[in-house]
Amino acid sequence: MQDDITLNVLGQPLVPCSFDPLTGFFRDGCCKTNEQDAGSHLVCAIVSNDFLQFSLKRGNDLITPRPEYQFPGLIAGDQWCLCLNRWIEALEANCAPMIKLESTHIKTLEKVSLEVLEQYAEVEKL
Repeated sequence: MQDDITLNVLGQPLVPCSFDPLTGFFRDGCCKTNEQDAGSHLVCAIVSNDFLQFSLKRGNDLITPRPEYQFPGLIAGDQWCLCLNRWIEALEANCAPMIKLESTHIKTLEKVSLEVLEQYAEVEKL
């Protein structure tokens, strides 16, 4: 059986979220976590301008580049491992970004149902 550290909300192996920009608590492209990840960077979001402005107003500037942390700054359409509680706050404020279910960590289900997550799932364009 797979260790839950490597599973997504669909119960399948976790797929990387983004390598450009490089995301994840471990900066390995995946929304993995451990005890040191106080923010629980579990949700692979496709950030929108509305969400970026919401986050900025909440004191988390994801727009401004921070070269000292190898952080390029995010723009709408970038994929990023968000803190679970921030995504929930955005959900409650009606500005939650779309997500990639296959890249969102299974521990997300401890606070958000799969049914809610599916409402925000990115749909592949044919």
